[in-house]
Amino acid sequence: MSSTIEITKTCEWCGNTFTARKCTTRYCCKRCAEHAYKDAKRKQHVEREQAKASMPQMSDDKRLFITPTQCARLLGVCRASIYNYLATNSIPCFQFKGKTIISRDSLNSLFDGSHLYQLRPAKEKQTITEFYTTKEVLEKFGISNSWLFKAAKENNFPKITQRGKTLWSKPHIDRFFAKSAPKEEITEWYTAAEIQERYGMSLSAIYNLVSKERIPKMKIGCEARYSKWHFDKAKGVAVDEPDSYTMQEAMAKYGMTRDQLYHYIKTYGISKVKVGRIVKISKQELDNLFAPPKI
Repeated sequence: MSSTIEITKTCEWCGNTFTARKCTTRYCCKRCAEHAYKDAKRKQHVEREQAKASMPQMSDDKRLFITPTQCARLLGVCRASIYNYLATNSIPCFQFKGKTIISRDSLNSLFDGSHLYQLRPAKEKQTITEFYTTKEVLEKFGISNSWLFKAAKENNFPKITQRGKTLWSKPHIDRFFAKSAPKEEITEWYTAAEIQERYGMSLSAIYNLVSKERIPKMKIGCEARYSKWHFDKAKGVAVDEPDSYTMQEAMAKYGMTRDQLYHYIKTYGISKVKVGRIVKISKQELDNLFAPPKI
């Protein structure tokens, strides 16, 4: 049975008068109770932090034994550098289970003057002797003049001007375009006009589908080309399927989780295509990636 006693009380949070049914009731409503609870927790947190700040703390330079993090602060380097020094035994330490300790005495002994500074030889700057002219780059890779200068600015291609001609570093240009070159397995391509004629799609619809399905593309001059096989597959047209794995088959064969497999697909640019709800991965490219190394 609920209590029939009526007690007039003042809310401890908002100060309003209310009628309570119990002597222990302190707040007029649930909202005031929640605000009071959060305020109490906030005050407890502030008190803990103030108590922690007021406690006398021993500085790192007075400790007999320090951790790698404290050692990094002491030497003014990052923690990763300290772990590199520990791995090469440059700094002596002792590894407990789950904790690494460095003795201040052993750290101080490193600076007793017995170690002589060795001048590191300066790295020789590699001389670039092979160059492309602007005309050669445009003709070889089928790009526009403005596109070349934009790519050069974004990727910092070395260049010089000689007798009024701009010369571009051949190794840097070749490396850049080798990354963006299409895969050798793709031999048939669509132009946007051919796709419009075959499927009756607008240009915006073509661009959306290419972006959504990640259809391989390349640029010849000012004209974009799209992989015929991948585009037909995205449109659901029956084509001869190359050898491929489903996600489950690849996971079972190489003993990987889905996340691990997606990591390799994304990192190494393995071709994949989505057929309905099934993702198919290029068998040849995946097998080549995980093939045993050869010398």
